Amino acid sequence: MPARLPSASTHAPPPASSADLAPAHRHASLVAALCRHIEAAEQPPSLDELAAQAQMSPHHLHRIFKAVTGVTPKAYADAHRARKVREALDAGQRVTEALHDAGFQAPSRFYEGARQRLGMTPTAFRGGGKDAVIHFAVAQCSLGAVLVAASALGVCAISLGDDADALTRALQDRFPQAELIGADADFERLVAQVIGLVEMPAQSHSLPLDVRGTAFQQRVWQALRDIPPGQTVSYTELAERIGSPTSVRAVARACASNTLAVAIPCHRVVRLNGDLSGYRWGVARKQALLVREADQATAMADTPRP
Repeated sequence: MPARLPSASTHAPPPASSADLAPAHRHASLVAALCRHIEAAEQPPSLDELAAQAQMSPHHLHRIFKAVTGVTPKAYADAHRARKVREALDAGQRVTEALHDAGFQAPSRFYEGARQRLGMTPTAFRGGGKDAVIHFAVAQCSLGAVLVAASALGVCAISLGDDADALTRALQDRFPQAELIGADADFERLVAQVIGLVEMPAQSHSLPLDVRGTAFQQRVWQALRDIPPGQTVSYTELAERIGSPTSVRAVARACASNTLAVAIPCHRVVRLNGDLSGYRWGVARKQALLVREADQATAMADTPRP
């Protein structure tokens, strides 16, 4: 029986950097005002319109906006509209009305990327996963219980915890109307792959992933997957790697939003001084994963090559 570990916690955003200078603050205030303007507009304003409001060239504005938010003005507007659709569908609004109210004059434009934005069709999302089929299983590993769930697109959840029932209830809360199907023999093989990744997090994997998130979140998650096993980076370094050095807090929130433990290795992010920060599935688990990766990376480096 594995030792019980502390309950899961969320990532705590790192403290503000002392490098935040006056120009950066001015840019942040300007971009914040433009974001509010984008959110209030019935239709996404063009880059030229935003540049005119900011009294700067479109190219300059584009560069500053991306440096502050991590995404372009267009990507921000698209993410905001997608969020409005999600909120409207959650509230029970009809799909066509939700799309229209969010500013999608041509619903086909939303449907083109609906599975990436929602993980399923808008109709299925509105029904809490209605008509969606999600296979899942809960098993035990050395870090406690592990839940693995997969949609038709790939693994959509890897959760760690102390209580298997609690992990299952959380999945049901996330998709209350989906058809949840217990593991069969084929799915058990997928679960075994995930457990192998927990036990040996330094190994590479080819798990098919159903990654659901905004454009910015997906950039952060891809950067996490590019961190070599056995190494760590700070939130500040991660923000720099994605080309958004002033988006440290947004990077921390993206890490906290990750629902695919180990497969998207947010455990490899630490504070600027090297201390461990929070972890969705418990800081003790984060530490255990990092120790395993470091030990495995060292063992691999010491192994003579033929």
